[in-house]
Amino acid sequence: MQNVTLADGIVIRDLATHEERAEAVRIQQETWGAGFSESVPAAILMVALKTGGIAAGAFSERGRLLGFVFGITGVRDGLLIHWSDLLAVRAEARGRHLGETLKRYQRDRCRDIGVERMFWTFDPFVARNAHLNLTQLGASVHEFVENMYGVNTNSRSHALGTDRFVAAWPVRADVVPGLPSVAAFSAAVVVASGDGDCPAPGEPLPETDAVAVRIPHDHVVAHDKDPARTRAWYVAVRRALSHYLPRGFVVRGFERSEHGDGRYLLSRNP
Repeated sequence: MQNVTLADGIVIRDLATHEERAEAVRIQQETWGAGFSESVPAAILMVALKTGGIAAGAFSERGRLLGFVFGITGVRDGLLIHWSDLLAVRAEARGRHLGETLKRYQRDRCRDIGVERMFWTFDPFVARNAHLNLTQLGASVHEFVENMYGVNTNSRSHALGTDRFVAAWPVRADVVPGLPSVAAFSAAVVVASGDGDCPAPGEPLPETDAVAVRIPHDHVVAHDKDPARTRAWYVAVRRALSHYLPRGFVVRGFERSEHGDGRYLLSRNP
C-alpha cells in the first residue's frame, strides 16, 4: 500500500528508521507515563513490519511524528486476524481525527494481506474512546475483560485498573455505523452512574431486557476531582458489565451527551 497524504499535508506511512521508531516510544511515554511497563520497544516495532504486522505513523509536513499505530498479525480460530495493540496521538495533534485516520489506514493495510478481522482493546470508562470505536468506526464489543493488563502498569491513566472491552472490526466487509439512540431504549434502566443512583454493592441489578450503563468523559479527570466517587463509579460499571454480558446481553451502541459523558446501550439477544 502506498503512503497516504492528507489534505493538510500529513503523511501516513510505515515507521522507516530506528529514529522514527524511537520517537514512537517517546510518544508512548508522553501518553501513558515514563514508567509505563507495557511500552512496546523500537525493536518490536521493527520486527512487526517484517512479520505481517503494522507500525505506521502520521508525519507532519516538517517530518514530526504526530501519532502512530502498531499491531501484530496472526491466526485465530482458523482465520487470519490482526490485533491492534497501540494507538497514540500527541496532545498537540488531537482533535484532528488522526486516531480514526490511523485506524482506517491500518484496516486498509490488513485488507491488502487478506486479514478477515481486526481486534483491539479500549478502556470502557472513557467516553471519547467508546465514541470513536463504536460510533465512528462501527466496531462491536467482542468481550469484557477485568484488569486485562494487570493492576500495576505504572501509568497514571490506569490508577483504577485496566478493565477493557475487546473490540472486533470486520476487515473485508465495509462497516456502516448505524447505532441506536437512547430514544430506541426508552425502557432502559441506568444501572451505573456518577450521581449516586446506581445499585449499591450486593443490591440486585435490574432484571430487564435493556439497560444503559453510564460512564464519565474521562475517568482520569474524574478521579483527580473526586477519587472515592470515581472509584465507586468504576466498580459499579464493572459490576454491571460483568453481570449482563455473560447473560446474553450485547452492547448495541453508545451515546455521548453534550457534557462529554456517555452511556452504553445493552439489550438481550433474542
